Amino acid sequence: MLVGDRMSHPVITIPPDMPVVDALNLMRVEHVRRTPVVDNGKLVGIVSDKDLLNASPSAATTLSQWEINYLLSKLEVKDVMTRDVITVTTDTPIEEAARIMADNKIGGLPVLRDGKLVGIITETDLFKVLLEMMGARVPGVRVSILVPNVKGELAQLTKAISDAGGNIISLGTFAGDDASTALITIKLTGLSEEQVKEALKPFVTEFEDVRTMPAA
Repeated sequence: MLVGDRMSHPVITIPPDMPVVDALNLMRVEHVRRTPVVDNGKLVGIVSDKDLLNASPSAATTLSQWEINYLLSKLEVKDVMTRDVITVTTDTPIEEAARIMADNKIGGLPVLRDGKLVGIITETDLFKVLLEMMGARVPGVRVSILVPNVKGELAQLTKAISDAGGNIISLGTFAGDDASTALITIKLTGLSEEQVKEALKPFVTEFEDVRTMPAA
């Protein structure tokens, strides 16, 4: 899966000379928390609702409301935006975009194609991907198991489920307690909780969790 498959588009943009108050109102109307800043078709920054809100005086200010409104009317997006924008392209793997966002502690990345802004990928988009990957909206039996981290283990698990008559909806692999184990989470249909345990018992170090999940 690539960023272009799950990015939000068309993307809402704002110019650098837009007043902060107007930009904040636009974000509220459009229900977005960050937006790229574009000047004559060129990406020049990115701004979040937090950037805009932090530009306002605190509640403890001694300024009058008139003075506050006057100062805010003079403040423009270019005064508070982030200029060094980290971007990705439409063919960036989705997990690479997630890594970049996590490593840099940012909630969204403008997406470029041939140097032009075509979308934005946000933490909300990534949450939707996680829901899809883990089959969160599909009913079934969800099992989390600790297994030996050895070659061929995953093939044995999937074969055991298939041989027992189960159908795998989703499968995720995660780090175990140490390098010798792996945590596998599988959601499947066609088997009861007890049938799942019976099918996987020969290959499992520990059953961490087995439950039946209703439709979301």
